[in-house]
Amino acid sequence: MPVHHQLAHYSDRFVHFSIAVYALAMLALCAEWAFDSRRFATTPAAAAVPAAELVGVGARGLDAAVPPAGPPAIVRPTDERADRFGRIGLSLTTLAFLLHFTGVLCRGLAVHRVPWGNMYEFSTAAALAAVGAFLVLTRIYDIRWLGVFVITPVLLTMGLAVTVLYTDAEQLQPALQSYWLVIHVIAAVTSAGVFTVGAAVSVLYLIVERAERRAVVGGFTERLPSAATLDRLAYRVHAFVFPLWTFAVIAGAIWAESAWGRYWGWDPKETWAFITWVVYAAYLHARATAGWKGRRAAAIALTGFGCFLFNYFVINLVVTGLHSYAGT
Repeated sequence: MPVHHQLAHYSDRFVHFSIAVYALAMLALCAEWAFDSRRFATTPAAAAVPAAELVGVGARGLDAAVPPAGPPAIVRPTDERADRFGRIGLSLTTLAFLLHFTGVLCRGLAVHRVPWGNMYEFSTAAALAAVGAFLVLTRIYDIRWLGVFVITPVLLTMGLAVTVLYTDAEQLQPALQSYWLVIHVIAAVTSAGVFTVGAAVSVLYLIVERAERRAVVGGFTERLPSAATLDRLAYRVHAFVFPLWTFAVIAGAIWAESAWGRYWGWDPKETWAFITWVVYAAYLHARATAGWKGRRAAAIALTGFGCFLFNYFVINLVVTGLHSYAGT
């Protein structure tokens, strides 16, 4: 079917508009950080216990008097001016997400297929997944503070997509014309977005953990949750996305058998997808069996994200293999 060039033009416009709104959202979220000088409330439950209930209570009794903790305590005390900027930033992020989604949708309608058939489309779709994961998480936990650290890599990805990786809307090469493009790549796109969120949390953990270890918490670090809370959040994000990445690797192998007559051929992209899987599996295994938490776990998680980025950029753009068409 011929490409609908008008829809492709609308897609480009919506993507550019979304980048502009993402930039405004980042400015608003940065303003929240600038005006909010308060520290995160790490024990909101304890503060809610009336003083009369604590009279004459010993150390063990004090613990009993405190209501049991719920989700990770990552709630920031409110500051009116900072909170206003934060709400504006989150609203702008939601608006940018909708514009971004419309741009990706128009691209797909323009070419009559799923819109992730090349690196430009994959990058915009993965950035969309990262923002979507952040917005979903904000409905579960109060993690608006994470917005700056998610929107920044999203903006970098979008900027790279529309400048270096951009390709005109066109039909797919024959090797990609398969329903497995929908199944395999949508899992990889979603994994890429959630891996980005997990990497952002892991980097923040390392920063806060170092400050706590050196007893120099203040300024930037005191506006973040505790290192233990960040460690738990990073683990939950990675535990969620790992089965999805496992499915993406398996689906890719099934697609390879359909397209090339073998499930696995140690093509560079296949090899690095497997290496990425092994590193993230090691991260989850180390946490579950050896009790690895903290810096060692964060280092493994970031190594896995580094492998993922290497597979996406270097393997696609530099190394020649059966997946070389992905760079077009």
